[in-house]
Amino acid sequence: MSRRKYSYTPRRDGKAPARRKAAPAEPAGTNIPLAPIAVIIGSVFLAVWLIAFRGGSSESATGGASVLNSSNAPAQPAGELAEASTADPPATPAPTPFVPGDDPAPTITGGAAAVMEEPCGNMLYGLNEHTQLPPASLTKIATALVAADNKPMTEVVKVLVDGGALSIETGATVMGLKPGQQLTMYDLLNGLILRSGSDAALTIAHSVAGSEAKFVEKMNEKVASLGLHDTHFVNSHGLDTPNHYSSAYDIVVLGRELLHNKSLSDIVQSKTYTPNWDGGQLTNMNLLLTNYPGAIGIKTGYTDLAGMTIVGGADRNGRRILVSVMQSSDVYVDATALLDWAFANTAPSCDSPPAQAAAITP
Repeated sequence: MSRRKYSYTPRRDGKAPARRKAAPAEPAGTNIPLAPIAVIIGSVFLAVWLIAFRGGSSESATGGASVLNSSNAPAQPAGELAEASTADPPATPAPTPFVPGDDPAPTITGGAAAVMEEPCGNMLYGLNEHTQLPPASLTKIATALVAADNKPMTEVVKVLVDGGALSIETGATVMGLKPGQQLTMYDLLNGLILRSGSDAALTIAHSVAGSEAKFVEKMNEKVASLGLHDTHFVNSHGLDTPNHYSSAYDIVVLGRELLHNKSLSDIVQSKTYTPNWDGGQLTNMNLLLTNYPGAIGIKTGYTDLAGMTIVGGADRNGRRILVSVMQSSDVYVDATALLDWAFANTAPSCDSPPAQAAAITP
């Protein structure tokens, strides 16, 4: 591969090109830019013009803004801005007042019923509400009240009753107690109400008064102290016995009294409870708690003579309504119908909302 040869051709005159002379340097201090000076002078004249023709600093700022604002929208006066910022927010619309319906009370299967409003105890409806009828296990509401009046919830009680033998002998529902067990009064009251334990009723009676007969005397004294006249108890559990009766009105008042005791109110609203024993968990037999919104108990009962019985209650829209039904073929259908009717078709009759149940110190 051949290398390319480069050659240099000299100028024809034989002289090298002359070097260009550098321009003479400018004297120091003469290189001053003129554009910034013009901008400064223009800004000064603009400021003087704005002050002279726009009338004051605050108005000139507003005027300047309107000149520079591309939307050319007029500025809102300062007074209007202050007024807008201090104006009250729009008022919340008032709730629609409740207007009760005019439907008549429903037809129920029960032979007697009472509907009462808390906290004042005003009657909203009654059906044979003072007729004396067997209450079945609604009796145990009074048993619980007398127990709470006379014993602390933490007191330990020795069991003397055989629940299994009692159930075989009488057909009664029982908690499942065994002789020799030791349970607190609170445990026994849960067994009394949740499981409708007749063995718990007898154990409580002997613990409080020494015998069931003396305990029943206290039950009737409690009824009299509440001003009730349609009730007389012979036993603590509610099994059918001559001269053992109550009424729809009296029994709903007893249920109302129970709700005023915080410990008992908590029990009747409990769906389950496990005592300090080896017998397992107790489940509440009152299905109103799980089937009716806002239900707060209270107690159900059944015997062949009494039929189905119930004292129930529910909270809705700031109201608390209690019902009792006796001699029923289906207490849940009856109680639900009465509660629904009362909430929809009766005006609130109490001046204040239901009071919280008072706490009972164990």
